[in-house]
Amino acid sequence: MALSKLQPHPSNDVALEQYATEGDLAAYWMLAVDELDGLENAVVADLGAGNGILGIACLMLGAKHVHFYECDDSVLEVLRSNLERLPDDLQGRSTVHAQAVDGTSLEVPGLDAVVMNPPWGVQRPKADRPFLLTGFSSGAKAVHLLHSDKAAHVEGVATEHGWEAESVLRTDFRLPATYHHHAQRTGSTEVRCWRFHRPGDARLPTDEG
Repeated sequence: MALSKLQPHPSNDVALEQYATEGDLAAYWMLAVDELDGLENAVVADLGAGNGILGIACLMLGAKHVHFYECDDSVLEVLRSNLERLPDDLQGRSTVHAQAVDGTSLEVPGLDAVVMNPPWGVQRPKADRPFLLTGFSSGAKAVHLLHSDKAAHVEGVATEHGWEAESVLRTDFRLPATYHHHAQRTGSTEVRCWRFHRPGDARLPTDEG
């Protein structure tokens, strides 16, 4: 409920493929992340943070610190507004980085986990690649990714960079008619939530339903 009450993502830039993650899905997914990797006292990076819904969920689940990465000025305004509404102890455990995710490694000491719902490359081919490269070049113990279920390349990119993949859950992702090219008022598409880990650190998937 708390996540659903956040100020929503403005979804202004079609080139950035800005689609908001709904509160129920964010909560369910981050609870799965917590079960798999333990968010209590974890240091987390939220790439392409949008309105902050994933990182804020991590804070609510006990993360020690969350680094939010977002480049869109209008979205940063919403992100900061949502963080300001949090209790003081949660606000003090967050850092906002006003910068694009460009494929370079993160300079985050003690990073435990990366979470992201990046652009899927529908409008701009390979728009997700900088996010994947940044995640896989990080020192994180796990990378958690929401992507289109049709994204067949994701496992290959992970393997190239020495990571192994687990499918955590599949579900429908609602797509409101945000942009002018959307013919229907609302729609949905199948998505998959992935967990990437170093070899030898596999966990059992939580749900394939």
